[in-house]
Amino acid sequence: MDWYGIVKALHVISVISWMAGLLYLPRLFVYHASEPPGSVTSETFKVMERRLYRAIMNPAMMATWVFGLAMLWMTPGWLEDGWMHAKLFLVLVLTATHHMMGRWRKAFAADENGNSTRFYRIANEIPTLLMVVVVFLVITKPF
Repeated sequence: MDWYGIVKALHVISVISWMAGLLYLPRLFVYHASEPPGSVTSETFKVMERRLYRAIMNPAMMATWVFGLAMLWMTPGWLEDGWMHAKLFLVLVLTATHHMMGRWRKAFAADENGNSTRFYRIANEIPTLLMVVVVFLVITKPF
C-alpha cells in the first residue's frame, strides 16, 4: 500500500477544505458588516460564521498540519530545501490569518465589529495570494 500517496491525498483534501473556508469566511464578513447588529440577517450570519469556522475550518487546518508534517516526516530531505522553509513560513502566515479571522468572527458574535466591508474585501484576497505562492513553491521547487 502506498502510504505516502494516501497521506498526500489527505493533505490535499485538507488544504482544499481549509482554503475554501479561508476564502468564504471573509466574504461572509463583507455582507455581515453591512447589516445592523441584532438584525435577523446579522444573527443568521453569526450562525453561519460560527459553523464554518468551528466545523470546517478548524478541523481542516489541523488536518492540513498533521498530514503535511507526516509527509515531511516521510521525506525528511525536504527540510534541507529553501523552498520548504519558504512554504512552511507561508503556511504559518496562513495559520495566523486563520486565527485573525477567528478574532473577527468573535467580534461579530459580540456585535463589536470595527471593520468596514472594504477591509474584509481586501482581507479576502490575502489567503489567495499566499496559496498561489505556496503552490508555485511546491510545484517548481525553485530553491
